Amino acid sequence: MHYYNEIDKTAVSWLRNLIGAGLLPEGDVDDRSITEVQASDLTGYTQCHWFAGIGGWPLALQLAGWPTTRPVWTGSCPCQPFSTAGRHGGEADQRHLWPEFQRLIAECRPATVFGEQVASKAGRAWLAGVRIDLEALAFRVGAADLCAASVGAPHIRQRLFWVADAVGISPMSFYTHVPSKAELHDLMLDHIAAPGKEAPPDWPQMDWRARMTLVAEAMWGSYLQHPWV
Repeated sequence: MHYYNEIDKTAVSWLRNLIGAGLLPEGDVDDRSITEVQASDLTGYTQCHWFAGIGGWPLALQLAGWPTTRPVWTGSCPCQPFSTAGRHGGEADQRHLWPEFQRLIAECRPATVFGEQVASKAGRAWLAGVRIDLEALAFRVGAADLCAASVGAPHIRQRLFWVADAVGISPMSFYTHVPSKAELHDLMLDHIAAPGKEAPPDWPQMDWRARMTLVAEAMWGSYLQHPWV
């Protein structure tokens, strides 16, 4: 059984009609906001489609040969906060609903999640945050910047498409001696930033420009040795 979540009344009507006509997989259409949905509401559903619109993602899965019995979640979070045509509200916009989607992903642990977002500068920053959040939940994440013209449409409509697969192993499970990835990163930075050599004997007599040059050269040399910084 499929679960469809959509708050737009017209889209909800479309979904129900398309399901009734057999053009979309059988399922329940929930017209509540994602903010109201709890993990317990999703028990028994094989596929869950968030921000479902008129069923673009389930249709795409069918076209790709993804079985209707294979578990998957999809969700194209609202793009208005990150669109160049919008008000540029970003994460402060009330339509920024990734935190709610992330909450349910963390609680329900779907095997695979597909998503999509506008390919603006803000959209790419959004995707970077989503990747960090999902990797922290032990998902491996891939993404592609694709346009509608790439599948034959007569327009560009550039979009970021991403997929996350649960790997079942926490990224930090191999680092049991430190509590978090952030702390591990800090320790690594401390290690490479430790004094490697004494200041030159004439340091007290050097003017500020010479000192800054020496420091900048040392930092650049450290970066060349450790480009991950």
